[in-house]
Amino acid sequence: MYDVDVEVLEDDDEPGYQSPTVPKLTNNAPPVPTLQPTPRPSSSPSESNSSGNSDSGTDKLLTSPIAGILVEFKVRVGDTVKENDPVAIIEAMKMNTNISSPVSGKVKEIKSNPGEAVQQGQVLLTFE
Repeated sequence: MYDVDVEVLEDDDEPGYQSPTVPKLTNNAPPVPTLQPTPRPSSSPSESNSSGNSDSGTDKLLTSPIAGILVEFKVRVGDTVKENDPVAIIEAMKMNTNISSPVSGKVKEIKSNPGEAVQQGQVLLTFE
């Protein structure tokens, strides 16, 4: 609990004193439109799973969910991972973010190097 002492410096009832007036606020601005998500066209499985240079077309990709600096990979080529296993760390805005495997499988190829800047959606590695 706080004790507060108030000292009157000026009396509002004195002649010549005029209290400040606050203008009445009105909202004449047009309503802000709400954005509706635009549906993305679905791609065929071969387009979404292909790494572009794969001869089998059955590779699964791990893409960066955010832009940042790739700090490290927690896996190597040939390692077997389960879905949701941590496979990489990306630093963005001075925070490290663990990147988990979207699928179970074997790491086929690492497409980026630690210390490199990565963009959102950039392929980091491929799985068999």
